[in-house]
Amino acid sequence: MNTPVRVFLADDHPLFRVGLRYSLDQEKDIEIVGEASDGFRAVAEMQADPPDISLIDVDMPGLSGIGAIRVLRKFSPQMKMLMLSTYNDENYIREAMDAGADGYVLKCVDVKELVRIIKTFGAGKPAVSPYLVNLSLNSDTRKEMMAQTQRSPLTFREKQILGAITEGKGNKEIGCTFNISTETVKSHVKTIYRKLKVENRIQAASVAREKGLLD
Repeated sequence: MNTPVRVFLADDHPLFRVGLRYSLDQEKDIEIVGEASDGFRAVAEMQADPPDISLIDVDMPGLSGIGAIRVLRKFSPQMKMLMLSTYNDENYIREAMDAGADGYVLKCVDVKELVRIIKTFGAGKPAVSPYLVNLSLNSDTRKEMMAQTQRSPLTFREKQILGAITEGKGNKEIGCTFNISTETVKSHVKTIYRKLKVENRIQAASVAREKGLLD
């Protein structure tokens, strides 16, 4: 009898996480060993009991999915980490790749296809799927993205939120705009303040304009 693939779920949307857990629980070859709604808890639990595969949402409060993967990759280089995202965007793909993700899975994936992807990664084989974005980008695209990163200390998501701040949007409105929780927005705002060395929205918007961070 084959040993089940041990999977950890990290996503701050309860309905999505519960639904995914229910679906994967139906598979005898997959065992859900834990779940978390924020990046810090996800990292702590996976460090205590590393799974074979982790499914990590790109946006979570406390510590983003990108940040969680970056920490976990140093701690557990053998763990397979799949980033879950609603965005088929090269900026997110590049950040996931640079953090050490093994795959970038779009959330529109069919459950049966996700099961196949998990089992394929669990078997140590390369997976091919229309929902699994190729993390290898051409050299010209990578060079341009690296240049953008050097020009700004902010991630793509942080730039989006900073842009919304300069437009005068509140946390709830920003969350609705980008389909993320208010707690996740607050977490990003704190990180933006820290990176820009500011204390409030007015200062953040002013720095953004002065340094051309949104160009």
